[in-house]
Amino acid sequence: MHTMLFFRKRDQVVIRPRAEHPISRRDIAPEALKVLYRLSEAGYKAYLVGGSVRDLLLGRTPKDFDVGTDARPREIKRLFRNCFLVGRRFRLAHIVFGDKVIETSTFRRQPDDGVEVVDEDAPGALYQSSDNTFGTPEEDARRRDFTVNGLFYDIKTFEIIDYVGGLRDLDQRVLRMIGDPNVRMREDPVRMMRAVRLAARLDMTIERKTYRAICKHHAEIAQAAPARVLEEIFRLFAFSSAAPTFKLLWKTRLMSSLLPNLDQYVKKSGGANSPLWNLLEKQDEMERGEGESFANGLHLAVLAYPFFKATVDELEGASGDRNVNHLEVAEQCLADFNKRFKVPKAVFYHAVHLLDEQQRLDAMPASGRRIRPGRAQEFADALRLARIRLAATGCSTATVDAWQKLVPAQAWTAAARNKKRRDSRKKQPASSKTGGQQGTRKPQAGEKAAEPDRDTAAPETASPRSSDRKRRRRGGGRRRRASPATSEQQPAAAVNAE
Repeated sequence: MHTMLFFRKRDQVVIRPRAEHPISRRDIAPEALKVLYRLSEAGYKAYLVGGSVRDLLLGRTPKDFDVGTDARPREIKRLFRNCFLVGRRFRLAHIVFGDKVIETSTFRRQPDDGVEVVDEDAPGALYQSSDNTFGTPEEDARRRDFTVNGLFYDIKTFEIIDYVGGLRDLDQRVLRMIGDPNVRMREDPVRMMRAVRLAARLDMTIERKTYRAICKHHAEIAQAAPARVLEEIFRLFAFSSAAPTFKLLWKTRLMSSLLPNLDQYVKKSGGANSPLWNLLEKQDEMERGEGESFANGLHLAVLAYPFFKATVDELEGASGDRNVNHLEVAEQCLADFNKRFKVPKAVFYHAVHLLDEQQRLDAMPASGRRIRPGRAQEFADALRLARIRLAATGCSTATVDAWQKLVPAQAWTAAARNKKRRDSRKKQPASSKTGGQQGTRKPQAGEKAAEPDRDTAAPETASPRSSDRKRRRRGGGRRRRASPATSEQQPAAAVNAE
């Protein structure tokens, strides 16, 4: 572990030279290196920034590589034909290499017109009034959320540049908010969830002031956009670290504001000794064993299973009827969550069906039973949920083993392939509606070309048969010649991957 004795300082900047850190260019994606080198050769500063530097210093493989530069968005676009400018609050450059996107941003600073501005749509919340204020690398680093995310890797010198004390905190495994945690949490309440997720995944301790700010402002997570919160909830399962993440979510009281039903279950079922933690640990173990993150529908079903099971047991005990409608109970258990976060229908009903299937999996399959190919992948997830809950309670998996023999082997690998296809579409470049003409991507093989704008598209021509019938009714007449397409309808020059 490095100490401050090996750092050389320039004012308040901490520089760690190449000989004293483990990052090698071999560890950086070649697409990111292309962006860094081209910007540097054009005379701009070009740094690898954010979580990728943090992960490389920890010996982990980054999921994404982001670049920071003093080049303005349009200057970046002039250097890369495969560049798309996106964003309204702050213009970003997405540089596309096949299915990989290198997000490149211009260094920015805190705007001069004030930090704390009250958002009328979210009483008590704070937001930044302007993000389109370009700045220096130091100003950019101080705008980031946590010190360990404020580190830069200079492609010219191979040095780590630290303006915010991130190297010290990374060495000590401390997660510290940059600036006043109380203000930063109110600016963006989702930062509380990010703090919990990063601390649990990276096995770090949340710094005391940051931790207290989360406990103090946990209720303000209700003011964040539901779509952003839902995305962060599913990210809590990332890297097979759901158990420590949700346990920290409960300790900081965030769970009470985020998932009140789950929080009540934890309190009633033993708190720190709740069966929920063992359930999530078994889910993490299974994910690590398969080497793939499970579908969001399965993650949601795992979260809902404890109070789904408790509700079923309560209904069966009260009525003495073993024929409780499990499908209705599953929908009721997820209704509040769905109402608040507007879960995509496919994810919601996937979770509902997985819960409903559990009763069937507790009995041996009938002789000659087969699983239809169209249901094989969903049924594979139902078996995963069954194995997770049985492993958590120490019960026999004999019935699940029997059912699994009926599922085609390809169903297990097909689910992983479908997930990879979904992930490759997550960061598709989107051309901005303002700020000038953007590049147009050439359709790939088997992909439909983008349709022209309605304002410029030529009118649809009728099918030959219908137009012939119309002419016969009108007594003939010349066929009208279709007007040539306007220049806006012609496909733009193909964007070549650099």
